[in-house]
Amino acid sequence: MALSKENTVVGFIGLGVMGKSMASHILKAGYELVVYNRTKAKAEELLASGAQWQDTVAGVAAKANVVITMVGYPHDVEEVYLGEGGIIPNGQAGSYLIDMTTSTPSLAEKIYTAAKEKGMHALDAPVSGGDVGAREARLTIMVGGDEEDFEAVRPILGLMGTNIVRQGKAGAGQHTKMCNQITIASNMIGVCEAIAYAKKAGLDPARVLESIGTGAAGSWSLNNLAPRMIAGNFDPGFYVKHIIKDIGIAFDSAKEMGLMTPGLELAKSLYEELAAQGEENSGTQALIKLYDK
Repeated sequence: MALSKENTVVGFIGLGVMGKSMASHILKAGYELVVYNRTKAKAEELLASGAQWQDTVAGVAAKANVVITMVGYPHDVEEVYLGEGGIIPNGQAGSYLIDMTTSTPSLAEKIYTAAKEKGMHALDAPVSGGDVGAREARLTIMVGGDEEDFEAVRPILGLMGTNIVRQGKAGAGQHTKMCNQITIASNMIGVCEAIAYAKKAGLDPARVLESIGTGAAGSWSLNNLAPRMIAGNFDPGFYVKHIIKDIGIAFDSAKEMGLMTPGLELAKSLYEELAAQGEENSGTQALIKLYDK
């Protein structure tokens, strides 16, 4: 049976910086939405707009036939999907499970296999675009899993993103996200050094961005996060602690494949130094603080 607004209940687990905005687009599109978050207060705005609350992950899984997760770390993903009170042990046969957390490829494969054994359809679908992309429904969504399952949920993914690509079998979405994070990690070092250089040279960094932001140096980080650096705005669109987690996954995966990643290793060390200074809950653009000394 094809999914439609009439026969679909969407469950959303994880209403953090990005998840809350992503869930809101689904609700605004007219889908019945049930939600769970460890801190209920973060769901209040959605509940006021018509979402339904469930006290447990199991409660969401029992009610929804499409379950989306956006949680913190791989151990959270594993517990949410495979734990005794998790989605797979308590969900409906035939339901679609979409993990949009950045997690490990091997865990995505494990969830896919466990879901298939219960007659469920699992996809790994990590995203890129930060808080702005989530608010504006312009996320890039990288998907791993069966093509038929991907096509079934594509309309729902389309409510949250604009660049939605199935990359291959289970785990492929997470591997693609690692490529994304490897690029971002090294690029952020370049953005910070460019801003620091502009200041040392006596230039107006904001004016420098007018020139280099549209040239060959242009990137999402340069155009979206460099202005925040210049303004001293270190609010998290994406947490330092989460980029450290992502870099760690990418670093370990690359090592397993025998791939040399010196840029990634440098970024890892710099972000760990930043976190040690108490900046783990700042946005990733806080890396500039290591240069402003």
